[in-house]
Amino acid sequence: MIRAFHSFPRGFLWGTATASHQVEGDNRGNDWWRWEQEPGHIAHGHRSGLACDWWGGRWQEDFDRAAADGQNAHRLSIEWSRLEPEPGRWDSAALETYRTILQGARDRGLVPIVTLHHFTNPAWLADAGGWLEPAAAERFTSFVRRAVGALQDLVDTWITINEPNAYAYAAYTAGAFPPGERDLRKGLSVMRTLIRAHAMAYHAIHEIQPHAQVGLAHNYRGMEAAHAWNPVERALASLRSSIYNDRIPQAVHDGRLRFPLGGETLEQAARTQDFLGLNYYTAETVTLDLRARSELFGRSGFPPGSDVSPTGFIANRPAGFWRALVWARRFRLPILIAENGIEDETDRLRPRYLAAHLRQLWRAVNFNWNVRGYLHWTLVDSFEWERGWTQRFGLWSLDPDTQARGRRPSADLYAEICKANGLSSEMVAAHAPEALESLFPRTGRGEVTFEPPA
Repeated sequence: MIRAFHSFPRGFLWGTATASHQVEGDNRGNDWWRWEQEPGHIAHGHRSGLACDWWGGRWQEDFDRAAADGQNAHRLSIEWSRLEPEPGRWDSAALETYRTILQGARDRGLVPIVTLHHFTNPAWLADAGGWLEPAAAERFTSFVRRAVGALQDLVDTWITINEPNAYAYAAYTAGAFPPGERDLRKGLSVMRTLIRAHAMAYHAIHEIQPHAQVGLAHNYRGMEAAHAWNPVERALASLRSSIYNDRIPQAVHDGRLRFPLGGETLEQAARTQDFLGLNYYTAETVTLDLRARSELFGRSGFPPGSDVSPTGFIANRPAGFWRALVWARRFRLPILIAENGIEDETDRLRPRYLAAHLRQLWRAVNFNWNVRGYLHWTLVDSFEWERGWTQRFGLWSLDPDTQARGRRPSADLYAEICKANGLSSEMVAAHAPEALESLFPRTGRGEVTFEPPA
């Protein structure tokens, strides 16, 4: 067996990522709790319920596990509806709970990275029209000022909005998130409002905390024609990728929001990222389908024979992660992998997915690209939005009825990686032997080989 070790830079952040509604439990003041109570929205009628019971204090044992496994960072979110349950009314007890959680992370050696909007809205904002409400960006910025002002002594790195592209699509185009709209024009309008909200929040945070690092967490999903010989599918994949992957990051880079039939200047949004938060899970193929109007006449899928997760939600396509990194580098900002993972209750696929993706990440740091850290989704199984409890992303399993946790084998692999600050061939041989030859291939002399970056 070839022996090799892929080391990461000193001070590299290794951790996991979570979101408030998915882990806290009994989060009754937002639009998602209400959405769960209405039949037909969540797979099998599942509800978040107690989730992982973090609001009840079980974050402590989960943070203990993360720290014991060598993690040195954790990304979590602040629930807007807990801090501002009614317009202009602030809950000091909820704020103190978040202070306790953040201090608990720091006490365990976990650098807290805080997201200020992760898919949920206060019920009162939803009732007023959600992100189509004219003053939504201003309302969000008011919340940001209050949260950052109160927590700035505990947090240096802020993510304003998680996956604004995915949120606008799921909530206003696909109808999978509340309010369940299926209108492409509304989705594009919400994208614009989210850009404004991010820009306003960015400037507000820097007024309060000049040294803070502020960015978005952007969902990058690779898209390619299912039939490379088909020029229509190639053009379609390019258009879909441009709208989904490029519009928002480009707007917060140069202040220009570009759409196929026009655009506008958003000067306030220019240069409003101190780092680029990159969320990558998979890459898809696009097949022409004239019935899929809301999808820009394209149907998503994976190449035949793909290494696919149990529910078919994610394909193990690490080469797509490399392309995402190449894409992210063009913005010339530090990169933080804010989410990466796969749903796999049996934990048979996750070890090779994790190893293969980290090898692609090592390629980037090996070329001295400025990658700050890697946050695995997720620490413990959590409520997965419209998919309920049908998908298990955790390094640790969770029984939502009993709150019992169980350590998965991939937690052992990730612990070895975190503690060693790198990935070795021995780790892959022990935890994902089927991937050893592809990740650590031999030449005639036994060297590890890989292609240089574009």
